Amino acid sequence: MNSSQKLVEVYRATGEIEAQVIKGLLESYGIPCLLQSHAASSVHVFTVDGMGEVRVMVLESMAEEAKRLTKGKDDA
Repeated sequence: MNSSQKLVEVYRATGEIEAQVIKGLLESYGIPCLLQSHAASSVHVFTVDGMGEVRVMVLESMAEEAKRLTKGKDDA
């Protein structure tokens, strides 16, 4: 990824497995992404009050296409 571009959130997954599925979908369309979480997935295997959520981040220039591809899967 080009570090001069801003990363934006396009999807918020309830856990690591869901995030990996979304990442695979986006990357299959040529959209590189980064997964961000506030806690290790081994600590929070389910989401309670936002803990365990994983944010799917993409370059701002690719965000519109990424959101279109994930539309209906989340309200990111």
